[in-house]
Amino acid sequence: MNFNLLLFRRIVFSIFAVFIILSAYFTTKLRFSFDFEQFFPQGDADLEFFQDFIKNFETDDNFLLVGIEHHTEGGVFDQSFLQKFDSLTEKSAELPYITDNQSLTKVKLPVKSAFGIMPIPAIHIEDSSYYAEDRIKVLSDPRFVRNLISEDGKSLVLFLKTKDKINLEESETLMHSLDSLVKSFNFNDYHYLGRANFQKELVWMQKREVFVSTIVAAILVSIIITILFRRWKTVALAMTSIGLSMFLFFGILGIWGRELSAMAALYPVLMVIIGTSDFIHMLSKYIDELRRGHSQDEAIWLTMKEIGLATLMTAVTTAVGFATLVTSRVVPIQQFGVNAAIGVMVAYVTVLLFTTAMFSFFNVNDLILLRGGSTRIEQLMQKVYQVTKLRSRTIGLIAMGVLLVSVYGVSKIKTNYSIEDNMPIGEKVTSDFFFFEKVFAGFRPLEYAVFAQNGLRADDYAVMNAMNRVEEYIKTIPAIRSVTSPTMIYKSINQMTNGNRNEAFLFPSDSSQFADFQIIAEQIPKSASQVLMSKDGTKARIATKVSDLGADSVMAVGNRIDAWIASNIDSNVAKFRRTGTGYIIDKNAMYIRDDLLEGIAWEVGLIALIMGLMLRNARMIVIFLIPNLFPLVFAGALLGYLGIDLDAGISMIFTVVFGISIDDTIHFLSSFNINRKKGQTVDKALHTTLLETGKPVCITTIILFFGFLVMLFSIHPPSVTVGKLIAVTLITALMSDLFINPILIRWWIKDKI
Repeated sequence: MNFNLLLFRRIVFSIFAVFIILSAYFTTKLRFSFDFEQFFPQGDADLEFFQDFIKNFETDDNFLLVGIEHHTEGGVFDQSFLQKFDSLTEKSAELPYITDNQSLTKVKLPVKSAFGIMPIPAIHIEDSSYYAEDRIKVLSDPRFVRNLISEDGKSLVLFLKTKDKINLEESETLMHSLDSLVKSFNFNDYHYLGRANFQKELVWMQKREVFVSTIVAAILVSIIITILFRRWKTVALAMTSIGLSMFLFFGILGIWGRELSAMAALYPVLMVIIGTSDFIHMLSKYIDELRRGHSQDEAIWLTMKEIGLATLMTAVTTAVGFATLVTSRVVPIQQFGVNAAIGVMVAYVTVLLFTTAMFSFFNVNDLILLRGGSTRIEQLMQKVYQVTKLRSRTIGLIAMGVLLVSVYGVSKIKTNYSIEDNMPIGEKVTSDFFFFEKVFAGFRPLEYAVFAQNGLRADDYAVMNAMNRVEEYIKTIPAIRSVTSPTMIYKSINQMTNGNRNEAFLFPSDSSQFADFQIIAEQIPKSASQVLMSKDGTKARIATKVSDLGADSVMAVGNRIDAWIASNIDSNVAKFRRTGTGYIIDKNAMYIRDDLLEGIAWEVGLIALIMGLMLRNARMIVIFLIPNLFPLVFAGALLGYLGIDLDAGISMIFTVVFGISIDDTIHFLSSFNINRKKGQTVDKALHTTLLETGKPVCITTIILFFGFLVMLFSIHPPSVTVGKLIAVTLITALMSDLFINPILIRWWIKDKI
């Protein structure tokens, strides 16, 4: 051995010093982002259609709603309240990035008189003697109820149209200005809903998640290491190494210019638990070599040579597992996979070089494990050894039973996830979402693009009549909360010409009446708040809001509408196609299972290939794979039996579980192979492996278990679910390693006679 410890330390510390300086600068360049386009399934034909659709119209999420409650006997029909609300409406037009606004206090209804068409206010704010009449009129008008006023007449909505695709910085500026404006009127109860508010609040949640998960993970792992090792210097060294790897990881993301999404909260947890696992395996080997009488130089070299290789295998396979997420159609999932793979390798390199170099500064008594703890784990491993030797048939039958029950559970997995499932727990943005979902039309859009056929224009009677029939059918579906289309102007004119009776809010009965109404329509000012017809007049849109039923349920509603259109509308007159932000995002439900299966197949295949190249033994590859497939099936069974809907975020459970659980299997099989090369029999090699490798495997699983429970402190529901399920599933992975591995080895690996 030709290893110079002093030179090694100088080189390592110099390199890390450079990277620390770079990370200190580039970490400040990290940016968080959130927009719904991130979750569009890439490569989908409907996505391409939607992107072309909004070129002719506008996006369907370019709005910001301000809901104001007024719980008095007369509800919102209180003069002082209406005056304040009207003033808010007027001043809101001056807010940054607002292109138009609308509210009930601004609405003018056309009235036919001897002098022509005259606009009158929907609410006579300055004359309270009209309030009773205005209340009856407004609350029986489908144009206003659930859109601008609640059904009980106790809440009003200010509709603000924002610039298309408003970004995070613009959203923060707008929301700050809006919040200051609303608070200046001293409204008691106000609520926000829209893209700008979601961006601001959900990015804040992401920052909070990263910060909290980092702090809690560090504290929790410190406590666990203290309990296990009872040496504060060991804890300090572990936290320094893990903290450094995390710092370097975020620095690399900053250098790369990556933006952090809602899944960034998992990075600190992964870095802590993976770094801790590598640290424990390195430390255990280092202490073992010192106990055998080797010098520090020799102990560090042997640790890097033997455990460093095994840990490299675990790092590479785990990184490959995460990297297979690039097969997903969802960009944040792809980026999470690549980023996590980088994080795994950063943690490995940091522990392999920096941590081992730091070992030399400590006396063995500062780092050594207490014998009491080791003895208890050794006794447990002795029992595991005896049980797997004497009860192999029983264990095999139990494993098969668990597998069958789990497979049935997997068949029960559903993808009916909702917006509600992803809203932060206990935050105002969530209570505001529920308010609009309950009192108004809600947030989830469902759009239909309309194409005039055979030379017709979208504003021809035949096409408009087809749109009206579709619109009237859509209104019969309870889940649909509001419907807006170009037909509304003609219904309004019909109502106007019939004494403004609400029951006259109907589409013209024939083409001649429609032609008369078209002449009147040209005299009425158009609102810029919604673009419902293309400039060339060949296309139109029907915009609806649907309850947050869940992706599968909303998709079923859309399928029902599509089927009715196919059976009842002449496609030679007009063709209809479902589209919109909500529809595109919900299509992820159609891809999640396929993407998940494809990702797992790639993950298993690539890792099996890597293990094949390293082990060069077909039986050992099978022995490696079987115990690690059990946790995957078990995780799926938990989703099925617990009724947890599978969404893009939850689907990562399988990649994380497989990527992490293989670590212990690799350490187990590597130790077994090393012992076999030393001339030990299969049984003796298993016994030695369980005693030597079983200890760090159990310790790392304990840390992994509590590490993922850190996610219980999250306010992001999917993160909480991911944390709990992964923590529980990793226990299954440990059971597979300790009980199934030895059985498979005894069945398939025989001593040479």
